[in-house]
Amino acid sequence: MGEVAVMHSEPLQFDCNDMKHMTEKDVYNLPSNEEHILEEESSQSTNQKKINELQERGYMEYGCQHYRRRCRIRAPCCNEIFDCRHCHNETKNNINIDQKHRHDIPRHQVKQVICSLCGTEQEVQQNCINCGVCMGKYYCGTCKLFDDDVSKQQYHCSGCGICRTGGCENFFHCYKCGCCYSTLLKNSHPCVEGAMHHDCPICFEFLFESLNDVTVLLCGHTIHKSCLKEMREHFQYACPLCSKSVCDMSKVWEKFDLEIAATPMPEQYQNKMVWILCNDCGKTSHVQFHLVAQKCLNCKSYNTRQTRG
Repeated sequence: MGEVAVMHSEPLQFDCNDMKHMTEKDVYNLPSNEEHILEEESSQSTNQKKINELQERGYMEYGCQHYRRRCRIRAPCCNEIFDCRHCHNETKNNINIDQKHRHDIPRHQVKQVICSLCGTEQEVQQNCINCGVCMGKYYCGTCKLFDDDVSKQQYHCSGCGICRTGGCENFFHCYKCGCCYSTLLKNSHPCVEGAMHHDCPICFEFLFESLNDVTVLLCGHTIHKSCLKEMREHFQYACPLCSKSVCDMSKVWEKFDLEIAATPMPEQYQNKMVWILCNDCGKTSHVQFHLVAQKCLNCKSYNTRQTRG
């Protein structure tokens, strides 16, 4: 028969000679694993706090009129140092600069930044390699953008290829228009190809990269909100690009009706007929001439012009 393992039922005996010098107090004072873990967590918490304090130095204390940030950039185009790309563009496109030397900075080609606290020049990154300070609470490695003022709710739009403000949840990118619009316009705005890839028709600033608020007109064209306000202050209510009405003018047209009814034409003009083109609906009409205005027979708008006759 094969061998069988025998299991003994006697109680196990331990030699306690090695513990003869250990008192009861020593036994109870032995550090537990839990205490070690707490000590490590406390140490890690302290270290993290020190790192955070280091990164927070100079927060909102540095920058320019465009951004609050703790670094400056070296322009790859002219090798000069500026607070930001807007500072560069304003300086290099100044009217006092020779026109052949004027230029904009290629923002995506920025390679070097200079820490505002310690002056260390380094490759583009969020934290300084020398003093450890965070050079911008918001940081975009694609646009090389640093900004401590995160109340702007910056986000990078891959469709636009640049960073925008206002919160990504509040905007959507229209690929036909080629820009970001408010989500309120998602299913209602008229698409115009490259709608923001042109200058403002009033002040001639390039709208796509403008820092000022841009609004979309009913026709789909875009314009600075401040420029639109200025137009209205001068009683201009037609789009500078296509002449369509920029807002609901129905109340105004009602006043035109009253004015025309109260202004009879001289006898020699009472039977004069003219052809008009409506700027709002694009239809032509053959209507009676009036010195005040001619009304579109299709949409009832007075935003019209004579075409012939």
